[in-house]
This record gives sequence, C-alpha cells and structure tokens, in this order.
Amino acid sequence: MHIYALYAAKPQAFDPRGTPSAIVKSQVSQLTVLDTGTLEDEQGNKKLHGGPEKVLHQYSFEGYEKLSQAFPEGDFSYGTIGENFLVEGMHDNNVYVGDVYQMGSVTVQVSAPRAPCNKISHRYGIKNLDRFVGQHGITGWYFRVLEAGPLLQHDTVKLIERPDESVCIGALMRCMYDDNMKADAARYAQMEVLDDEWREKCLRRAR
Repeated sequence: MHIYALYAAKPQAFDPRGTPSAIVKSQVSQLTVLDTGTLEDEQGNKKLHGGPEKVLHQYSFEGYEKLSQAFPEGDFSYGTIGENFLVEGMHDNNVYVGDVYQMGSVTVQVSAPRAPCNKISHRYGIKNLDRFVGQHGITGWYFRVLEAGPLLQHDTVKLIERPDESVCIGALMRCMYDDNMKADAARYAQMEVLDDEWREKCLRRAR
C-alpha cells in the first residue's frame, strides 16, 4: 500500500457563523509529522481536534464512494472531508483500534474513530450528512504518533502490529447509533485498546 495523497490547511472562517476550521484542505507533497501535530496542518477547534491522540486523520476511498452513491448531488472530491491522507486498501472495516502502521519513516497507531460534526454537513451543503457518516461507520480514523518524521506522497504503508483484541473503526462508530448494538458497546468498553474517551462513550451507549 502507498500514500495516495496528502492534505493540509490552516484555519479559516467557515460555516454561517464564521467559525474557524481547517476542513477545507489543499493537496501537499509532504507532512512534517510531530508527536502533537504537523507543521503544515492546524485545527480550528483544538478542544475537539488535534493533540497527541489525533495527530493525523485518514479517510477512505470506500467512504467517498458510499457518499457519492447516496448523495449524487454532492461534490465528494478526494481531500474534501478534512482528512490528511488517503491510502488505497485501508477503510473503516479493515482498520482496527490499536493497529500500528509503518508509513515511510513515520510509525503511527490508530487511536480512535473521528467523531463526525456538523462541519461535514456545512462543507457539502447537505443536511444531516454528519449523522449519515456516523450511522454508516465511514468517519475515518485518527492516529497517534509513535515515531515522528516526514510523511511523503507515495510513501509505502505497512501494517506491522495488531492487538489480539480490538474492534474495527466502522463497527465502533456504528454502535454509537444502532440500538441493536448496545451489547457490542458494552463488550468494546472492556477492551484495553480503547482510550478513556471512547471507553466512556461505549459505557454510556450500553446503558
């Protein structure tokens, strides 16, 4: 597998209230990856985005395909949902929390799904699109950084470690919306690989 494309942006006024956001990104040739972020990309709301558990966001070709099929009126060009990069062959149903990947000289670990917010709906002008993304488990996911360095377009991507017990990104997100998955949420909450935020989310969902 290889890095298909990299994206970055600085915050700018966005949505009807002019809220700062960096969801509108441009393609770049390199991301300088640090333990807490990248030099090229910033977040508009640092309370909800960014930090050591959310250094990089990856989306999938499959997610874009599903969005294009469900909402043909939308312009779902690659790089428009706010991700930092795309890799062919990686998607929400085959990427697991705790997976460790070697990406060129950078080593990263999957930390959690992206929790969709209304900026996604504003980005495309489609009401409740953020809810659709969450319900269908096509949110993409975040990485924490284990070894920093430059991330380049076309860098090789390789899965080097997977926890013995984990859950794929898509299933973890879908259980937040599907009442028939409350038992799954309770089971996920017991997994050591989940961070405290998602463990609490699963416990609340299981009640």
